[in-house]
Amino acid sequence: MSSAKENNAYEVWQDIQHQLWEKKCLRCAACCGLFDGDPCLHLKKGENGEGYFCEIYENRFGLRKTVSGKTFRCVPIRDILHLSWPGDHCCGYKKGR
Repeated sequence: MSSAKENNAYEVWQDIQHQLWEKKCLRCAACCGLFDGDPCLHLKKGENGEGYFCEIYENRFGLRKTVSGKTFRCVPIRDILHLSWPGDHCCGYKKGR
């Protein structure tokens, strides 16, 4: 197999793995602060009131603000799965779906 084909196959595999990981999210917004009463400013209710989403999802990591103006650092969920936070019992990543 040529190197270009191997690279393409690996990129396809990575994309599939990423999609499978993203599907674990139940859109509960617990990791975005919904359950502690001061969620991220970029957290929005989904269409038809179903779940939540981040309006800047592709650029979400880094310093952000909550609705009340507090600063926090948004990090990849895998970095905090070992911790507890309000509402984490709802988290699809923690449930291991």
